[in-house]
Amino acid sequence: MDLKELKLKTEKELRKILDESRDKLRDLRFKDANKQLKDVREIRVIKRTIARILTLINHKNKK
Repeated sequence: MDLKELKLKTEKELRKILDESRDKLRDLRFKDANKQLKDVREIRVIKRTIARILTLINHKNKK
């Protein structure tokens, strides 16, 4: 998900996306540990998305 799309979301929607992203990251890590994951780069993308979401949530809380 792009940063532009994330900026338009409300805090509640961001938290929902954050939970889904964390679940997906956990699944990817399990697949990687079992050597079932083909695209390891996807883990990095999910981690960056989580960081962006957390940054936006913190920014919205300060305002």
